[in-house]
Amino acid sequence: MNERSVRIGNFSGYLGDRFTAVDEVLAGDPVDVLMGDYLAEVTLAALAADRRGYVAYFRKQLRPHLATLAERGIKVVTNAGGFDPAGLAAALRADLAEAGVSLTVAHVEGDAVLDRLPEFHRDGYALENLDSGAPLKDWGFEPIAANAYLGGFGIAEALRAGADIVVTGRVTDASLTAGPAAWWHGWTPDDHGPLAGAITAGHIIECGAHATGGNFSGFRTVPGMDRCGFPIAEVAADGSSVITKHARDGGTVTVDTVTAQLVYEIQGPRYLNPDATVHLDTVRLSRVGPDRVAIGPVVGSPPPPTHKVAVFAQLGWQISTMLFCTSPDVEEKVALLRRQLRLQLDGHVDQLDVTPLGTAAEDPRSQWEATVPIRVMATASAAEALAAFPAAVGSLYLQGYPGFHHDGGAQPVRAPWPRIGYWPALLPVELVPHTAVLADGRRIEAPVSRTFASPEQLAQGRSPEPPPVRGDGERGRRGRLGTVAHARAGDKGGNSNVGVWVPDPAHWDWLRSTLSTENLRALLPEAEDCDIVRHEFPHLRAVHVVLRGLLGTGGSSNLRVDQIGKSVGEYLRAKHVMLP
Repeated sequence: MNERSVRIGNFSGYLGDRFTAVDEVLAGDPVDVLMGDYLAEVTLAALAADRRGYVAYFRKQLRPHLATLAERGIKVVTNAGGFDPAGLAAALRADLAEAGVSLTVAHVEGDAVLDRLPEFHRDGYALENLDSGAPLKDWGFEPIAANAYLGGFGIAEALRAGADIVVTGRVTDASLTAGPAAWWHGWTPDDHGPLAGAITAGHIIECGAHATGGNFSGFRTVPGMDRCGFPIAEVAADGSSVITKHARDGGTVTVDTVTAQLVYEIQGPRYLNPDATVHLDTVRLSRVGPDRVAIGPVVGSPPPPTHKVAVFAQLGWQISTMLFCTSPDVEEKVALLRRQLRLQLDGHVDQLDVTPLGTAAEDPRSQWEATVPIRVMATASAAEALAAFPAAVGSLYLQGYPGFHHDGGAQPVRAPWPRIGYWPALLPVELVPHTAVLADGRRIEAPVSRTFASPEQLAQGRSPEPPPVRGDGERGRRGRLGTVAHARAGDKGGNSNVGVWVPDPAHWDWLRSTLSTENLRALLPEAEDCDIVRHEFPHLRAVHVVLRGLLGTGGSSNLRVDQIGKSVGEYLRAKHVMLP
């Protein structure tokens, strides 16, 4: 056991994060472990659609720094293995041999369960959809990928066995921090409290610059916002942590930037992970120095007895383009566009969506203030059915609405691309072996908790509805919610989640009353048909809501322009309410 806090530095929050990230963090403050997260649900869907194995982007990022990692003794942990962690491990060993660097590479496997789906069905495991309850066999589409979300102990075992670089497939994002912390401090799977703290720290840093000012509603106050640096978690032996950043880089770490990530893509007050259940309603944050936010010991309890499984299938094909119209009469022009496209495409496409974006200025000062973009998307079960789409759009230049045009600097769309569907389900832990595979071929089974939570212990529940907002009479004024509140939004399959909080403790009662379920439904008419699940986090002065079904059945297949709901929080902040 190591008594010193382990310093875990993030260098990637998603596939496409800054390519120079490894260069930057190695030039920054010292760390013990580098952690890179690449596998969002939509990323897995894209990898599945392209039939790609591992994330080659990571390999290119790491290759120039192998000697430096060896010299400094820095460990690297990443889920860039995607659908082929063994393949990435082998490729990294080839890179090390070519560079003449002596580092050992291990990988973690067990998450891939696609080939076992018939076995599960035969044995009575229906893999019911977590949202609809329907069994997987009734989906009607052939799965092309199925991966369980593993915990951190495969990573921990690989590090204990001497690995310098550990490559995984689908582990939970927080496992990339919890695993190294468990290795460093010698935790067992029954250390649920410390593990809950490490999972919390991992959740904060898993999305990179999300914790240092990126995608933050208070971005105007963030120094160096043009190039936010990457976060570091200092995880202590009791699971408490300090979130910080590289001093030389832009961005900031404050209670608000940490809160933003804490309420991001959660299920409610119980944050379910394969290694522990985190009681998020016990999390307390405090500023302990410039760019240093402490997270005290977090209450943890046994993990769920199941692993979440992400199943993907190709639902068909899709194609889209962006058109523009100029005021006046925007509403009538969009309606004409819909009618004209339907005349040509009905019978060819399964779905046609025409969505105008924004509103033209009443008295525009420029042509662009008078212009409204229109996103047009069509789907079909066969790619050939969408062949008529480009011609249908292109035929309207001389017979469509006045001023019909597209972006003259963009290539017109010509070919469709796969449409990938997402199916979330559960499998019992005992059906998903979790193994660390070392460079010499040795296999180490990851240990698991001796106890698991009951359904009652895992229930998220709903917070009681607050009392009505007290009227201030003539003293009250209406204004944007964002005047006094921050927000962060994300996705969980087909559900949009939004966390809203106030920095000023005096505004907490006002916020919880303002964001009652009834008021939320009025503020967000798009969620009219959604089940709204509402939770309160008094320690964070936050209201968290899940808008069930707002994103259809998943971010990779719905037809919304904001496909994974990233802007729902900002949209809510733009709404006018009676301010405190």
